[in-house]
Amino acid sequence: MSKTCIYLDNAATTRISDRVYNAMLPYLRESYGNPGAIYSLGREAARALKNSRLMCAKALSCEQGEIYFTSGGSESDNWAIISAAESIREQGKNRIVTSPFEHKAVLNTVNALEKRGFETVYLPVYENGVVKAEDAERVIDEKTALVTVMYVNNEIGTIQPAAEIGAICKKKGVLFHTDAVQAAPHMIIDVQNDNVDYLSISGHKLHGPKGVGLLYCRKGVPLRPFVNGGAQEHGLRAGTENLASIVGLSEAMAETAENAESERNAMLLLTKKLTSALDKVKGAHLNGDRTKRIPSILNYSFEGIESESLVLQLDLKGIACAGGSACTSGSVHPSHVLMSLGMSESLARGGLRISLGRYNTEDEINIFIGELTNILEKLRKLTGF
Repeated sequence: MSKTCIYLDNAATTRISDRVYNAMLPYLRESYGNPGAIYSLGREAARALKNSRLMCAKALSCEQGEIYFTSGGSESDNWAIISAAESIREQGKNRIVTSPFEHKAVLNTVNALEKRGFETVYLPVYENGVVKAEDAERVIDEKTALVTVMYVNNEIGTIQPAAEIGAICKKKGVLFHTDAVQAAPHMIIDVQNDNVDYLSISGHKLHGPKGVGLLYCRKGVPLRPFVNGGAQEHGLRAGTENLASIVGLSEAMAETAENAESERNAMLLLTKKLTSALDKVKGAHLNGDRTKRIPSILNYSFEGIESESLVLQLDLKGIACAGGSACTSGSVHPSHVLMSLGMSESLARGGLRISLGRYNTEDEINIFIGELTNILEKLRKLTGF
């Protein structure tokens, strides 16, 4: 059993909810049939698969035929970006517009496409951690195949103008993809209103299971086969469906939508307590806009502190936080997200991401504030800051 007693890294992954867990159980041991089989056990599984697709479509305000189940956010990002870019290149367009502080699943996919002859235009990121829609409108031209900008930044929690960028792309006839992995747990997403063509979601970020996600693909926009084989996922992604996890994902999305307002209000109270305390800490800097953000992610940089030491000291006290994205842990480089804000390398190395979830309490936040303050004081005595 882990010694961690206060978990504040919900942007990395979340504890599966009781409702999701109970919804999944029957499809692990009882209704375990293959949805492709024609006998009763298979038909029962097929009904569960269809119902899950309907639930996810309802949560996103789209049609069930526009939902494709994947292994998670990274696969969804890869599938959308590669499919859109390669398809539109046939029309003579080879330019991709994105931002330099996207998730690595986007940045590394774009980098791979550059080796296939694509060009990349990076939107400027401002000190508040938000890109501007007018910058996207300015750089989109007749060569642009795709714009991909995240809905919410995964390290600093800032909300990007996805709907505005989507409207610009629609007006200019350019495809738009958004990674909504961090938005889905805390925001009601309407892909129609946001003019989104492709959207990525991951189950384990919203108190669902790991290893499952979805890609929303607007009807009529290009989507190429991603895994060859059988006819699963509308014939575009072969492989027997991970039914129990798909059921868990759909249940998690429904539960999130039902509790969105109450959970947001609860997190706002915890966030207010955190910022009120941390703003008073010597050499502390909140990274990203104070208002254009989801309430669950706070990122502070501390002068004279290395985030790795801070994370390890907190761990010794049974508190789990992150120095940045879980997907970049172990990197010797400072956060690419913090560096994109124009921050010095030394300050970027002192970044700490505190990400809340539905199970965090006020008592936990009080303990965290006390322990963090003591650890900062201890570390600064050692460094002479």
